[in-house]
Amino acid sequence: MIARSQHPYHRSPHSAKQIDAMRPIFSCLLPLLIQAQVQPSWTKPIAPFQIADNLYYVGSQDLASYLVVTPTGNILINTNLVTSPPQIRASVQALGFRWNDTKILLNSQAHYDHAAGTAEVIRHTQAKNMVMDGDVRTMETGGRADFLAPSPNIPAYPPAHVDRVLHDQDTVTLGGVTLTAHKTAGHTPGCTTWTMRSHLPGEPAQALRNIVIIGGTGFWSEYHFVAAPGHPVSYPSIVQDFQHTFSVLRALPCDVFLGAHGQYFDMLAKRKRYPHAGPAVFIDPDGYKNYVAATQQTFEKELSKQEAAAGGD
Repeated sequence: MIARSQHPYHRSPHSAKQIDAMRPIFSCLLPLLIQAQVQPSWTKPIAPFQIADNLYYVGSQDLASYLVVTPTGNILINTNLVTSPPQIRASVQALGFRWNDTKILLNSQAHYDHAAGTAEVIRHTQAKNMVMDGDVRTMETGGRADFLAPSPNIPAYPPAHVDRVLHDQDTVTLGGVTLTAHKTAGHTPGCTTWTMRSHLPGEPAQALRNIVIIGGTGFWSEYHFVAAPGHPVSYPSIVQDFQHTFSVLRALPCDVFLGAHGQYFDMLAKRKRYPHAGPAVFIDPDGYKNYVAATQQTFEKELSKQEAAAGGD
C-alpha cells in the first residue's frame, strides 16, 4: 500500500519530472489498492469552478462531474456514486444554475463510481440519458451485466434507462454546443472520452481550446487479456479495444486535459494555483501526452506478462 505522504498526487508543482511520469501509472494501479472501497476523496466536496466559458467542474475531490451550460439547457457528464447527486446539485446551484435545467446526461463509463447516481438525477430532472453502445446493457442492469460482475470491485447500482445509444464519433448537441463521443473501450466496453472546443476566460475572444475528458484507461488484476487455464479473456475484444483506445487518445488534439477522476489530470495541485492563474491552469498538453504514454506502457507491460505466463515461459 502506498503511504499518503508518498502518493504522487501529494506533491508540489516543482516535483521531479520522474514523479510526473509515474503519476498516470499510479492512476492505473489505484483500483488494485482501493478494492472498490469508497475513498474519502470520492465524497469530499470541493468548491465548483469554471474551466471554460460554458464548462464547469461540479464533482467531488476526485470523482469528476462536469456541467456544460447552453442557452437551452445544460449537459451533465457523470453522476458518480449513488450518494453523489445532492453534492453535484449543490455545486450546480452554487454556480447560479438551475438543477432542473439539466437536459442531457452523459458519462465516462458505466462503473458505479461514475454512473450510480444516474437514476436519481433522471427522476429529479427528466434528463435524457445517452450512453455509448458497449455500456448500455451495463447501465440498464445497474452494473449487473458488467463483464467483471459479480466482482466485489464492481458493486451494483440502481438501473437507468438509456434514451439514446451512442456510437463512436457521435456528437451530442444542445443550445449550439457540441460534444463528440470517442469510444475508448477496454476499461469498460463502452468507456467514452469526450471532446469539445471552447473559449477560456481571459484568453483572446477568437481563441478556442481543444478540451479532452478522458474516460479511463486503467485495469486491475481481474482483467484478463490472455486466456489461461481457469479463466478466459475478460471479453473477446478487450486487447484490441485497449490498443485502439491508445491510438485514439494519441491522435486527439488536446489543450485542456481533464478526466473522469481528478487524479488523471492532477486536479488538486492545479486547483491550488487556480486563484492566481485561473482556468489556464488546466491547459496541459504535455501532461496529457505523458498520461497517455504512461498508461499505454502499463497496459503493454501487463499484456506481455500475461502472454508470457500463458505460454509457460
